[in-house]
Amino acid sequence: MWAPDIYEGSPTPVTAFLSIAPKISILANMLRVFLVASYGGTLQQIFFFCSIASMILGALAAMAQTKVKRLLAYSSIGHVGYLCIGFSCGTIEGIQSLLIGIFIYVSMTIDAFAIVLALRQTRVKYIADLGALAKTNPILAITFSMTMFSYAGIPPLAGFCSKFYLFFAALGCGAYFLALVGVVTSVIGCVIYIRLVKRMFFDKPRTWILYEPMDRDKSLLLAMTSSFITSSFPYPSPLFDLTHQMALSSYL
Repeated sequence: MWAPDIYEGSPTPVTAFLSIAPKISILANMLRVFLVASYGGTLQQIFFFCSIASMILGALAAMAQTKVKRLLAYSSIGHVGYLCIGFSCGTIEGIQSLLIGIFIYVSMTIDAFAIVLALRQTRVKYIADLGALAKTNPILAITFSMTMFSYAGIPPLAGFCSKFYLFFAALGCGAYFLALVGVVTSVIGCVIYIRLVKRMFFDKPRTWILYEPMDRDKSLLLAMTSSFITSSFPYPSPLFDLTHQMALSSYL
């Protein structure tokens, strides 16, 4: 439960780093350890319960948040739960779905924090402060909305592709309850992210804020990650082939 406080108290670039690098490092090392060591039913059960707990905690706790960075913190907890589904399966399909989820999670998180970093320059801290974003910077609002819809797993965005492969892997290994919990928490997440989008486009702003334009480096980064988010679902073959080769090589 330290993550929301760390996310809120740290500078935004540090928060972005903490939301990506430690998770990738831990998941990659755990993947190597469990492929080399014996991967039995006990470890699968541990990941099974960790996945369920993370998904439920991330979805329910995010509903009560009023600050943008704390919302992203609990969203990160929930997405770790989704990624743990790949470990819970103990199959090559589960490992491939885990790798797909990591690629897509990293792109979505970079996208989200690039926008948050741009907004923090104008002292945007609360979700209520986003009320004027669609009227003063519609392109940034549309990009942020697209990222939130991808977090929620709404097609045709990359987040749906990630959850589809993870839930499909869970069904393939017989973890029906795990897939059911994932679907239910995804529906709860849709409510949370749609509420944020509603605040940007339809609610009356509490205070009018003039948002500063995003610099060139962040704009290029945002363009690359947004392109990946929008193209992964209609053109999944490159990502699917890459992760399939990675999953196969990890077993060799």
